[in-house]
Amino acid sequence: MSEISEYLRALKSSPLLGGQVVYHRLISEEKPVYGKLEKPWPPPLTQVISALGIQDLYSHQVHAIDLIRSNKSVVVATPTASGKTLIYTLPIIEKILENPKTKALYLFPLKALAQDQLRVFQEAVSYLEGLLPTATVYDGDTAGHRRKKIREHPPNIILTNPEMLHLSILPYHHLWSSFLSNLHMVVVDEVHTYRGVMGSHMAHVFRRLNRICAYYNTRPTYLFSSATISNPAGLSEQLTQIGVESITESGAGRGKRHLLFINPIEGPAQNAILLLKAAVSRGLRTIVYTQSRKLTELIALWATTKAGPLSHRISAYRSGFLPEERRDIEKRLSSGELLAVVTTSALELGIDIGDLDLCILVGYPGSVIATWQRGGRVGRSGQESALVLIAGEDALDQYFMRNPDDFINREPEAAVINPGNPMIVSKHLVCAAAELPLKEGEAYVSEKGVPAGLEKLEKNGELMRSEDGRIWYSKKKAPHREVDLRGTGDRYQIVSGDSKEMIGEIDGFRAFKETHPGAVYLHRGETYLVADLDIGTRKIRADKSKLDYYTRVRGSKSTEILEIEKRKSLWRTQLFFGRLKVTDQVVGYEKWRIHAGRLLGVIPLELPPLIFETEGIWFLIPPEIQNKTEANYLHFMGGIHAIEHACIGIFPLLVMTDRNDLGGISTPFHPQVNGPAVFIYDGIPGGAGLCRESFSKAEGLIEYTLKTILSCPCESGCPSCVHSPKCGSGNRPIDKAAAIYILNAIKSPDIASAGIISPVISKKTSPEPAPVVFGRGIHFGVLDLETQLSADDVGGWHRKDLMKISCAVLYDSGKDLFSEFLEDEIHLLLEQLKGFELVVGFNIKNFDYGVLAAYTDFDFKKLRTLDILEEIKNRLGYRLSLQHLAEVTLGKKKSADGLQALQWWKEGRIKEILEYCKMDVEITRDLFLYGIRSGYLLFRNKSGKTVRIPVDWRISPDPDRE
Repeated sequence: MSEISEYLRALKSSPLLGGQVVYHRLISEEKPVYGKLEKPWPPPLTQVISALGIQDLYSHQVHAIDLIRSNKSVVVATPTASGKTLIYTLPIIEKILENPKTKALYLFPLKALAQDQLRVFQEAVSYLEGLLPTATVYDGDTAGHRRKKIREHPPNIILTNPEMLHLSILPYHHLWSSFLSNLHMVVVDEVHTYRGVMGSHMAHVFRRLNRICAYYNTRPTYLFSSATISNPAGLSEQLTQIGVESITESGAGRGKRHLLFINPIEGPAQNAILLLKAAVSRGLRTIVYTQSRKLTELIALWATTKAGPLSHRISAYRSGFLPEERRDIEKRLSSGELLAVVTTSALELGIDIGDLDLCILVGYPGSVIATWQRGGRVGRSGQESALVLIAGEDALDQYFMRNPDDFINREPEAAVINPGNPMIVSKHLVCAAAELPLKEGEAYVSEKGVPAGLEKLEKNGELMRSEDGRIWYSKKKAPHREVDLRGTGDRYQIVSGDSKEMIGEIDGFRAFKETHPGAVYLHRGETYLVADLDIGTRKIRADKSKLDYYTRVRGSKSTEILEIEKRKSLWRTQLFFGRLKVTDQVVGYEKWRIHAGRLLGVIPLELPPLIFETEGIWFLIPPEIQNKTEANYLHFMGGIHAIEHACIGIFPLLVMTDRNDLGGISTPFHPQVNGPAVFIYDGIPGGAGLCRESFSKAEGLIEYTLKTILSCPCESGCPSCVHSPKCGSGNRPIDKAAAIYILNAIKSPDIASAGIISPVISKKTSPEPAPVVFGRGIHFGVLDLETQLSADDVGGWHRKDLMKISCAVLYDSGKDLFSEFLEDEIHLLLEQLKGFELVVGFNIKNFDYGVLAAYTDFDFKKLRTLDILEEIKNRLGYRLSLQHLAEVTLGKKKSADGLQALQWWKEGRIKEILEYCKMDVEITRDLFLYGIRSGYLLFRNKSGKTVRIPVDWRISPDPDRE
C-alpha cells in the first residue's frame, strides 16, 4: 500500500473524521499516447532531446509543434504536467539555430514562473555545442544597468510579465527596435488567468503589441498555454484578434489519483489542520489552498502550533508578501526543506515547487478549472496522489457535496473578458496613442467601444486630434503608470506601525472593506490592527496586536440604471441587461470572537462611498407576486434578499467566476422600474463580461437557484443556500420560504397554482447506508459518557482521545436496563456495544466514539449508529442542544451540564456524575422513541414558534445478523 493510500485509509477509518467523508473516487492511471513529427528535428536538437531523457513526444506536443513550425498560432489547453513547455521551447531553439537573429517574447502572469522557465531553457541549450541561444529574465527585480544592457543587446528570448510589457517595452519601443524587428514568437503562458479585469486589460495590451510589431514589419506567431477551459481558442482570439488553432486532447500519461470530498461537522479550517498535521507527520509533501488571505494565515498559525517539532516545516504563502519572502518560500518548498505550504491561489500556477503528494482544498475554489489546476500540483512524476476537498458552507460547496458526480462529469467553464469596458478602453487608448499616434482607419480604432472612447478622451483633453482630424495624439508622454493591469484602482501600501516597513499591498477597490480603521489584518502569522487609512497618501498603518477576534465589514448599496442593452421575457418576469451605476458605502464593521463565534459589537465608520459604473442583469417581480407573497404572511423583502444571495452563490455554475467578483442589490421598490427588482452586477468598474455572458443563460440561473434553495436541508436559511458571507446587512432580513414561493410564482403559468412549497428535506451524501424501518423487537442501545478532562485541558476538541472517561451509562432495550461503567470497566462496555443491532446517541459519532477510541483499536464505523445531533444538523443546517430538544419535545429539563460534571470529577463526586449521565441517556432514548412514533421532533425556531423537525428513524433488523 502506498503512503498516500495508507493516509486515506487512516482518514476514512478515523472515528473523528471518517464519518465526514462523503465521496471517494480513485481516478485510474492513463497510459501516454505518443506521436511522430511531420519532419524530424535537426541533429543538434535531437541531441538536446536525448540529453533531456525524452524518448518520444506526446501526441498533443507533436500536433502543436507541427503547427508552430508552419507559422500558425496555437493554444494548447491540456492538464498540468502535460509537457507544454517543450512545445514552445524546442521550435524556438530550432528557429534560433536556423537564424541567430530570431527573437521570442515569453509572458508569464507571475515573476516566479519566468525564473522557472529560464532554468528549463538554460538546461536545454546547455547540451548544444558552439554559439548557444540566449535568454534572460526582464522584470521589476532586474537592476537598472542590467535593463539598459538587455535593451541595447537583447538576447534571443526575453522572459517577462504583463506589467513589464505594458510599462517598459511598449512605451519605449524605439529602444527595443532590434528586438521587435526580429520578433518571431510570443509565448503566453497560463492564458486562462487572463480573464475578468486582467484579461480585459490584456486584450488591449496585446492589441498595442500587435500595432508596434506591425510598425517594425513583424507579425509574430502566438503560442498560448492554458488549463482545460471550455473556450481556449475563443479566449485567445478575443485577447489578440488573430486566428488561433486549438489543441485540447492530451497524450500525456497520469498516475493514480484519489478524489475525496469531506463535508465537515464543524468548519473546514479545523479539519484542514488535522489533515495537514497527519500528512506532515507521515512525510507527505502537501499543499493546502484556502479561499482568503485571512484563512491562509490562520490555518498556518494554528497548524504550526500543533505540529510540534515539524512546525518549522510549514509556511503560509500568499500575494501581498514581499517578493523576497515569496522566493524564499518557493525555494525551501522545492528543495524539500518545507514539507507543507498553506496558500491562496497565489501558488495555483505552474511555479516549480517540487513533487508534491497531497493537495487539500479548504473550500471549493469556485470553478472546476481551478480545482483541477490546484490538484495538478501533486503527482507530477506519475506517483499516486490525492486531492481532498473540504467543503465550506457556501452554496457551491454544498451543491457538490450533494451532487459529487456532477463535479466529475461537469465540463470546464469558459473564461470571460470584456475588452469593451469603457474605463479600460480609455486607459489603453491614451497609452497606445503615446506609443504611436492613433490613425483613422487602423483596425484598433474601429473596434467596439473605441470610437466612443476617443470622443470622450478628446473632450477631456487627454487626446489631441490632428488638424485634418485623422490622427490622435496623447497629451501625456508616459501615461502607462496610471494603469493597473490587475485591478480597478490604485494600490495601497500597508505599513507596520512598529517597524515602519511595508508589510503588504492591497487594491484600492478592496482597501475600504479589508483594511478600514479597526480592521484585523493578518500577515505571516502575525495579527495587526489597522490604526489608520490615509486616502491621500494611499497608505495604511497597522500595529502588531494580540487579538482574539476578527472583523467583518458592514455596508449599504444602491443602484441606478444607466442604459438597457438587452431585454427578454422569462416566464412571468422581465429580464434586463445593461449598464448600472452602483454606490457602495462601508458604514461600519462587526467584531466576532474567533473561538466562540460570538458577535462582540458593531462599530460605525465614516468612509467615502465607492461609486462606479458596471454591467449587470436584473429581473422584476410582478406586483401580483409581491401581493400574493405578503398575503401568505411571508416576508417579501426577506424573500428577494434571499434570491439575490442564492443567485450570486450559484452563479459560477454558469460562468467562470466566484461570488467575490459579483455584487447584488434587492429592493422592494426601485423608482426606475416602479416596483421590486433583484440586481446582480459585475463587481468591478466597467464590468468584466460576467453578467453579459450570463444573460443568455438566465433561465438556467433561475432554475439552479430554486433547486439549490429547495434541496438545502435547513429550515429558514443558511450559508449553504441563501446567506452570504459578505452581506453588508448581516443577512437580515432573509426568508427562505418566501424566496421559494416567489421563484415558483415566477415560473408558474398561473400565480394561483404556485402555492407555498416547503424545502425538500434531504440528507447530505453519506458513504454509510441511510436508516430504514424500525421493526418490533429490534435490539438497540443508547450510550452517553462523561470525561475527566475538558477540551481546554487537552489542547482542543480534536484531542478527545486524551480526555479520559470518568463514567459511561448504557441503556439496553432488550432488558430495559441501564448499566453503569467506570474507566476500568470500559472493556465490558465495548463488548456490550458490539451486541446491539443499533446504537443511539447524541453527538456520539463525533464525541463519544472519539473518546472511546483511546481504549481500543475497534473500528466504531462497524457499529450501526444513529446520531440524533447529526440527524438534526443534516435537517436544519445547524445544531440544537439536547437541553433544547428535551424541553420542547419532551417537556423535560437536564439535571446538569458537562462543565458541572467536570467539576464533580475534580471533587470526587462520581455518584452525581452517574445520575446526570443516566438522565441524558434516558432523554436521548425518549427522543429516539418519540421520533419513531411521531416521525418528527419539536424545536423552537428563531421566531419563537414551536415547529416540527421531520425525522425518518424507522430501522429494520440487520439482515446480516443471525
